[in-house]
Amino acid sequence: MADWAGRLRELAEAAEVPGAVLGIWHDGETTIAPYGVLNAATGVETTADSVFQIGSVSKPWTATMIVQLAAEDRLSLDDQVVKLLPEAPIDPRVTVRHLLTHTSGIDGDVFTDTGRGDDCLAKYVDLLRDVDSLFEPGTAYSYCNAGFVLLGRIIEVLDGRTWDESLTARLIEPLGLTHTVTLPEEAILHRAALGHLLTDGSPVKTWQLPRSIGPAGLITQSAGDLLEFARMHLTDDRYTAMHEPQVPFARGIGGFSNLGLAWRIYDWDGRTLFGHDGSTISQLAFLRIDPAARLVMCLLTNSGNGTSLFEPLATEVFSQYTGVAHPEPPQPIDEPIDDRHVGRFERASVRLDVVRRENQLVMIYQATGDRLMFAEDPVHEYELRPTEPADGDHFVTRESPTHPWVPVTFTPTHVFTSGRVTPRR
Repeated sequence: MADWAGRLRELAEAAEVPGAVLGIWHDGETTIAPYGVLNAATGVETTADSVFQIGSVSKPWTATMIVQLAAEDRLSLDDQVVKLLPEAPIDPRVTVRHLLTHTSGIDGDVFTDTGRGDDCLAKYVDLLRDVDSLFEPGTAYSYCNAGFVLLGRIIEVLDGRTWDESLTARLIEPLGLTHTVTLPEEAILHRAALGHLLTDGSPVKTWQLPRSIGPAGLITQSAGDLLEFARMHLTDDRYTAMHEPQVPFARGIGGFSNLGLAWRIYDWDGRTLFGHDGSTISQLAFLRIDPAARLVMCLLTNSGNGTSLFEPLATEVFSQYTGVAHPEPPQPIDEPIDDRHVGRFERASVRLDVVRRENQLVMIYQATGDRLMFAEDPVHEYELRPTEPADGDHFVTRESPTHPWVPVTFTPTHVFTSGRVTPRR
């Protein structure tokens, strides 16, 4: 067997990630390897039971509870959301399935803090009356955090308790998890990680997103607990339909080829995996599951550099057990550029300005609105480089020279980046 603790240490040092935990479950055998420190300012050591924010890896947890409610005949995945939440100020054609597959058209990056009270999700749903629709329901894909808050509110209404309480009753307690929480006063009872900035590695000043974002991304847990949840989806036939293709996803990052019910489905050199990634305030989490190999890998990190650690580590883990590597990212090519995409693009919480500087296109990212409350690095510039197909609409960019390239695609009406449709203004 490989020395996973040693490889994690070597790769984390190369990626400048202060702390991480690698979890592997393979055919009944579990490996947990911690590395580094949870907080560079305090020097608290990372341990196997340390808890990290898993961000959007929380979405399959919320989706699992929705699937449970469907199995209990308390909803149908094709129910209109307004049937279950008559007060929801959204397009009445939007269904539960649209929310689960990010095809509702709701402009999804709404990060308004509606307070710490148990009514925070209800208040969040009400404010969606001021949020734009990006496209007709079911006609496109755009990553939508707001959709999962709506799903969380459906769970609350049908269960008669908060989303956090349903999470505990439906998943945390049945799975016997002891290091999975949602609220900061719970996390402080454990060894909890703090995020560190991509730019200079300094600790962030804000620890957690607003409670209203809970169903979309507020779970904090250990690698061991995340492996248990993933193992349930690997072995329990009740959830098999969740990782069956629902929406094709062309040219996705890391082999992302289809979307299931919240789960992302990956094609790694002919092998079908499913999983999800998560990102909060400079904490990045990754989960990949190979059903045929009975293999689960998760990586929890406390750094904006987490991707630079995950991709080479995932290649080593999956090469060891299955003989396949993490797919190579797209690469830039030498092609002339023009000014057709110069201009402003904007969606909830984000403004993107594309400018030309001599023979280079640059995308300037600016966090806006409520996102500024926790944006530790609110302005960032990204070089846009042409990529295949060489049609002037397809580009790649990256966070820094040490990060992998990711795709950016333009149309006459919008730019598609980070899985989101951002309209031209």
